[in-house]
Amino acid sequence: MRPGGHWIYRESVGNGEPLRVVVTVTDKTRRIANGVEARVVKDVVSRSGEPVEVTEDWYAQDADGNLWYLGEKTAEYEGGKVVSREGSWEAGVDGAEPGIVLPTDPRQGMAYRQEFYAGQAEDRGEVLRTGEQAQVPFGHFTDVVATRDTTPLEPRVVEYKFYARGVGPVLTLDVSGASGREELVAFGEGGRTDAPPQR
Repeated sequence: MRPGGHWIYRESVGNGEPLRVVVTVTDKTRRIANGVEARVVKDVVSRSGEPVEVTEDWYAQDADGNLWYLGEKTAEYEGGKVVSREGSWEAGVDGAEPGIVLPTDPRQGMAYRQEFYAGQAEDRGEVLRTGEQAQVPFGHFTDVVATRDTTPLEPRVVEYKFYARGVGPVLTLDVSGASGREELVAFGEGGRTDAPPQR
């Protein structure tokens, strides 16, 4: 997650118009309430060029390589105006605690908490398999890590996520509670966007 790194996704939800998701690693950091200096990552979801949700996420990596999630500041939009900031949280504030986005050495059956803010953010992850494959518009990937993401706040919702080495998340599938698909269409580092590789 070097500054300048960015991912562009296409998210299909039901029969509606696809969403465009742009994730950008900024050159900014933020000192979180629990004392950790976190990298600021901007996540913009839009439809037909209009913002749907804009989020500032905070990440940090420990000495072992685990990637931690330390909170987010969200803004949901309707008609170009912010209508909700629900879901925002910060580790060290009001009992909120950080979680692991992905462990450095994922192994089948490994389970971990991704975030915790009671009643607001309680996502959990579990490594389903390693050595998987994934096909998205950006390309074909092997040696992919597949995870199963859930939350006790919405017990019917289950997502499968697929992570490729050197790239990160390439595919997300809603397998229960919804029918969405989010797939990587472009990826770049330091201002350069790569064309789909032949993998």
